[in-house]
Amino acid sequence: MSAGKALPKANRLAFLSQPAPASYVAGLGRGASGFTTRSDIGPAREGPSAEAVAEAQARRGEEAEHDPEQYQDPDNETGLFAGTVYEQDDEEADRIYDAVDARMDARRKARREAREAEELAKFRAERPKIQAQFADLKRGLSEVSDTEWENLPEVGNLTKRRRKDFREGRHFAVPDSVIVGNRDSSQYENALDPMQQDTGGFDTPAESGTLTNLVELGAARDKVLSLRLDQISGTASSLGGSQTSIDPKGYLTDLNSVQVRSDAEIGDIKRARMLFKSLVESNPKHAPGWIAAACVEEHAGRMVVARKIIMAGCEQCPKSEDVWLEAARLHQTVDAKIILANAVQHVGQSVKVWLTAANLEGDVKAKKRVLRKALEHIPNSVRLWKETVNLESSAADARVLLARAVEVIPSSVELWLALSRLESLDRAKSVLNKARTAVPTSHEIYIAASRLVEQEAVEMIAVGKDASKELNLVDRNIDNAVKQLRKHQVVLTRDQWLKEAEKCEQEQSPRTCEAIVKATISLELDEEDRYDVWLADVESAEQRGLTGTARAILAYALRVHPDRQSLWKRAADLEKQHGTRESLDDILNRAVHHCPQAETLWLMSAKEKWIAGDVPAAREVLERAFVANPESEAIWLAAVKLEAENNEISVARELLVRARTVADTERIWMKSAVFERRHSQLDTALETLKAAVAKYPKFAKFYMIQGQILHDRGDLTGARAAYAAGMKLCPKEPVLWILASRLEEADGRSIKARALLDKARMVNPGVDTLWAEAVGVEERSGAPAQGKALLARGLQECASSGLLWSMAIWAEPRASRKSRSVDALKKSAESPIVVCAIARLFWAERKIEKTREWFARAVTKDDGGADLGDAWAWWLKFERQHGTLEHQEAVIARCIAVEPLHGLLWPSIAKDMKNLGKTTREILELVAAAIQ
Repeated sequence: MSAGKALPKANRLAFLSQPAPASYVAGLGRGASGFTTRSDIGPAREGPSAEAVAEAQARRGEEAEHDPEQYQDPDNETGLFAGTVYEQDDEEADRIYDAVDARMDARRKARREAREAEELAKFRAERPKIQAQFADLKRGLSEVSDTEWENLPEVGNLTKRRRKDFREGRHFAVPDSVIVGNRDSSQYENALDPMQQDTGGFDTPAESGTLTNLVELGAARDKVLSLRLDQISGTASSLGGSQTSIDPKGYLTDLNSVQVRSDAEIGDIKRARMLFKSLVESNPKHAPGWIAAACVEEHAGRMVVARKIIMAGCEQCPKSEDVWLEAARLHQTVDAKIILANAVQHVGQSVKVWLTAANLEGDVKAKKRVLRKALEHIPNSVRLWKETVNLESSAADARVLLARAVEVIPSSVELWLALSRLESLDRAKSVLNKARTAVPTSHEIYIAASRLVEQEAVEMIAVGKDASKELNLVDRNIDNAVKQLRKHQVVLTRDQWLKEAEKCEQEQSPRTCEAIVKATISLELDEEDRYDVWLADVESAEQRGLTGTARAILAYALRVHPDRQSLWKRAADLEKQHGTRESLDDILNRAVHHCPQAETLWLMSAKEKWIAGDVPAAREVLERAFVANPESEAIWLAAVKLEAENNEISVARELLVRARTVADTERIWMKSAVFERRHSQLDTALETLKAAVAKYPKFAKFYMIQGQILHDRGDLTGARAAYAAGMKLCPKEPVLWILASRLEEADGRSIKARALLDKARMVNPGVDTLWAEAVGVEERSGAPAQGKALLARGLQECASSGLLWSMAIWAEPRASRKSRSVDALKKSAESPIVVCAIARLFWAERKIEKTREWFARAVTKDDGGADLGDAWAWWLKFERQHGTLEHQEAVIARCIAVEPLHGLLWPSIAKDMKNLGKTTREILELVAAAIQ
């Protein structure tokens, strides 16, 4: 390189455009030490890690937040294929992937939702909402009654009570003037003031004060009092001027009766007043608005304003009858008459206005005058005609008015019927014929015509004439009515006709009632449903006390089904309860004629004649029954009983011999033995039983009677043998086992009695009477604990036995009997025996009315309560102690009506040889005396 050429000059400021070194600190070369801020080194305390944040979110049930860009490619933040073209293949691939994702999500959805629901339920169980915590209390609010709700105390502001009173403990300095004033107030002056010494007292100049005008005060008081009196007495400002009426004796009482209204009521009245004022101003022709505005003022006690408003309403709405009627109501009688006189000029066709005007008149003549004037304006008003007729005291004048009324209004059924009631019998027929022509669609006219014919028939029968023609005419009239109404497209339903029949019965027209039933009872019924529907109609009518309707329905049903034994029995029961003895005999005679094979009907007929005291007629009925049913066991036994009760012993014995030959049944043989035993022919009875056992060895009652006869004779060995033979041949008869056990117990062999009952329970499982007898044996043997254990075992085997549950109630201590009775009532399905036991519990507690109610409930149970003789005996015993004679007679009468046969004590007393032949009343008295 040549020496003459110069080197380029270096740039000394080039470092300013270059980045600073990594460890460079500004000013370090001249002694500066540098500084560091919080933004250079981060926060002073390290925050929670990502794992800790995720765990906390999981505990709270929140999902962790995910960064949408966390899965981005680190080298290409905008996507690997950001620069490529999105083609159709890419779209199809995305759609397939979306479908796959949706399918996978659907497969996991059920499990995910179940897991989320489980987690949510677990979380709610651990930390329930406030609403869930008080849900049961909120449901309980539905049972709070209105009285309990009103009795809830008001919530007071209790915060002030707990707030500290800052004034307590604070003291203030009392000024000297107060102290001096108190000191001087208690001292006495002992010197006169100079002015008092000069003038003799203090003079108060008139100009320094204000004079009190007592006259003005009195005038103001009188004005206030007059306003109050006007408000109460109702000062009226009417069209003719003003009128004031004050009760001089009772105005002070009226002042005391003024209601003092609360601020809320006054505010409501003011708002209502403003509302209705706006209503009548915006729509003055709206009549209800004027009426409502007047009612508001009336409620507020401003009668004068109310009357002004309603009169303004009358001016604005003269065609509204309601406005005129309200105006008449708000005014007094004199003014109301004037208002209604103006009203009829605008609404002369209003029946209500005319009737109100007539009611305002105090004199009958004035009322007639108003109503006749009304009829001139509205001649076709049925109500006006009826009111006018009602005012007439003379039947002739009323008849004239009604004749005119039916001319003006021929379509009014009420007026035609009223006219027919006022006419004589012959003229009434003519009136009803005209009515039938004028109104052919009215069933009331046809029924009235039939009742008229029935009335004529009753009068003919009263004088001894034959009225069969008239009675048949009643039936023809009703049949014709049904046809004519159907012809004119007027079809009444079956229920409507039945109601008309019931109405006729209530109005003492039984023949018309029967005719209506006969003509319409089969309407709208299928043939297979008629029998059941008719029986339901009979039950319904009888429950409502409509015996005639029930009798008519049964009469028609018996014509259709004369061979139905149940229908005849139902008709006989109806006549027995509500009819006469003649009607009952007639029903039973017809019944046995149509159903000769019905033994029950024959026996009912014979029994009714026997009860009536006509024994020959009863024998005649039974003879006819023998002809129709020669082998009937029940009829043979009824004949025997009839002769035996009438002390025809030989005839009864002969009938039994013939019955054993003709009918030859187990029951006839048994009754033969009982008959001989009853009449002390024990050897004959034993021979009869021996023959009967040879003929019917499986009939258990033969062995029972044989054992009882031998036991009564003292032949315990023979009785034991008889019972043993019976138990061997009839092991399923619990009564045989019980009788054998009692025989052993009477012989002092309680162990043998227990063994027999144990064997009986093995042969006959689930029989509560055997368990009850075993418990009784233990109690009579002096082992109550063993008896209680047996009772518990029996309740396990016979869980629904009312007999065992009643024994369990009395086996409990007195304090726990009530709770035991509740269990017994539930487990035994309200058995009559349990109900009777509960009645006795109430009796022990001296709850008289409740005891009577439960005894009545026991004997009316459907599952044999009425047949439980012991319940009747307990009830009678209770009434003997706490009831009146009427109560006792009512119990005895009801017991005689049902004739009970069963119970724990009743059968043994009723079948005792000493008591054979006694009535139900006598047996009831004996059981009531023996029961304990």
